[in-house]
Amino acid sequence: MFFLRNILIKHKTITMAKEDLIVNDRNDDGIDRAGFIKCMAWAGTGILWMMNGGIMKSFGMSQMIDKTTGGLKKGLVIPASDFSFVQISDSHIGFNKPANPDVTGTLQATVAKINAMPSAPSFVLHTGDLSHLAQADEFDTLNQVLKSAKTEKIFYVPGEHDVLNGDNKQFLARYGKGTRGDGWYSFDSQGVHFIGLVNVVNTAEGGLGVLGADQLKWLEDDLRGLSNSTPVVVFAHIPLWAIYPQWGWGTRDSEQALSYLKRFGSVTVLNGHIHQTMQKVEGNITFHTATSTAFPQPQPGTAPAPGPMKVPAEKLRGLLGLTGVHYMEHNHTLAITDTPLMEKMEAAAGAMQ
Repeated sequence: MFFLRNILIKHKTITMAKEDLIVNDRNDDGIDRAGFIKCMAWAGTGILWMMNGGIMKSFGMSQMIDKTTGGLKKGLVIPASDFSFVQISDSHIGFNKPANPDVTGTLQATVAKINAMPSAPSFVLHTGDLSHLAQADEFDTLNQVLKSAKTEKIFYVPGEHDVLNGDNKQFLARYGKGTRGDGWYSFDSQGVHFIGLVNVVNTAEGGLGVLGADQLKWLEDDLRGLSNSTPVVVFAHIPLWAIYPQWGWGTRDSEQALSYLKRFGSVTVLNGHIHQTMQKVEGNITFHTATSTAFPQPQPGTAPAPGPMKVPAEKLRGLLGLTGVHYMEHNHTLAITDTPLMEKMEAAAGAMQ
């Protein structure tokens, strides 16, 4: 089975102050830069993952931010956890079309939300398409913005826009230190094994991702020494499940990779690429795709082709996202639930009355 799940707050009618109104419509699209960024200040721009008591919970960052002040909501209580991390994806620095005339600004809004968290995440995962055209100045801009994020480390995997025409030399030079092959690697944190895979260098016909024989052999070897009870988190750009192959939203040889993971009690697969939140649970494996910090794309099959989708500025806050995780070890197992933080806050407020 698979199902769509939007973990951002539902759209609400918002009365804007005079200073927040759009005043310069230079692109004839109802959006000027200042007005767009003010709208985007309300958007969820990533996902916070929390692992608590063996349960992986994801919170839309927009649930944590007061849309009137831009700061953390008063009285917000973040559950206790052993550690947390944030996933962001598809920043597309260098893109400047009407779907988002200021992708740098929305990435800066993402960092502001990360920095507003009461406890800094242990690290950030960026699941690809850092840049739009793999240009040096685009990578420079992304680095400049992300260096202000309050976190210990940022881990990257490339998207197809970072390795245009199969050229991944610049990406590897900047972000590939200590990696293998085209940039795959693994690391351990708090008893969880993380694996970064690359499926964008030699894509198949129709844009499907490809892992390739060398990477699959490395993955099998990497997993061999782990116990079945080890929680595993895999992250890559193109989804490792067939969401919509007609648009290249899947990975041709993912089944072999997933076969190596079936023996583990808990596996989480995090991807980007499709610019929207989708989830699938298949046995012990839970798949999540993240929204973009740049622009949305249409839902599978609802348009002639994938690509940047222009929507009214006031609706963008529900279409861009940021993902986060908190972890607390419990019986060496890991599971995922999506919990609306707003509901918890309202329930807590009611209990105190």
